[in-house]
Amino acid sequence: MGLKRIRFDKSEVDAVAVRFADADPQEVIAWALAGFGDAAMVVTGLQAEGMIILDMACRLRPSVRALTVDTGRLPQETYAFIDRVRDHYPAMRLQTLFPDHRDIEAFTRENGVNSFYNSVDLRMQCCNLRKVRPLARELERTDAWFAGLRRDQSPSRAHIRKIELDYTHGGIVKLNPLADWTKEDVWAYIREHDVPYHPLYEQGYPSIGCGPCTRAAFPGEDERAGRWWWETRAAKECGIHFSPVTGRTKRNGAFVAAMS
Repeated sequence: MGLKRIRFDKSEVDAVAVRFADADPQEVIAWALAGFGDAAMVVTGLQAEGMIILDMACRLRPSVRALTVDTGRLPQETYAFIDRVRDHYPAMRLQTLFPDHRDIEAFTRENGVNSFYNSVDLRMQCCNLRKVRPLARELERTDAWFAGLRRDQSPSRAHIRKIELDYTHGGIVKLNPLADWTKEDVWAYIREHDVPYHPLYEQGYPSIGCGPCTRAAFPGEDERAGRWWWETRAAKECGIHFSPVTGRTKRNGAFVAAMS
């Protein structure tokens, strides 16, 4: 027999979301770790926000489950940083996910290696094969996951709550403990607690993803400007949290126009 899954319905999650609306991130993380145990997982691309959640979770439970996705196109600095993170949190159980090589072979055979530059649709297909699908497979065995989203990062994230239902991944609980934090809050915590951070931040990268799809930001640009910079009308999202194609995000059982 399989393990009993922990499930919340919309009314239950709504009540918990209200309860924790103004809570510190540590309170949100502690609630989830106590309630879900090993069925809760930190999902991080190893950016500053994800590293903070990982740090907070490891302080509460050193052996916390965590995962990151190796898309096969990450900067070399990211691979070196993964090893640094493992050394810094030795009890943490960090899993690295990979895309299905058959999917990547079929996509590149038909469209080319760098076809994501040609259209939003092809870029989204690439993101889907390299990031969204591997994560979705793992979340099938998870009851709750932590993400490092902040409301002030982009219009598509302006309406996130600290605790939500993730219907895209089977109605499991999604936690955004840093939803109401600012960039200043993020870096203040990193400095105060000596949290490891990605070396590309020192080179002007405010947001870090795949190597071919990320550049440093220019003065005055927002935090997501360096992601898929050649796209002028699509939202700066890979599809895990928000769909640049539809302009909508699935939340609490309904599609909500994130740009409204």
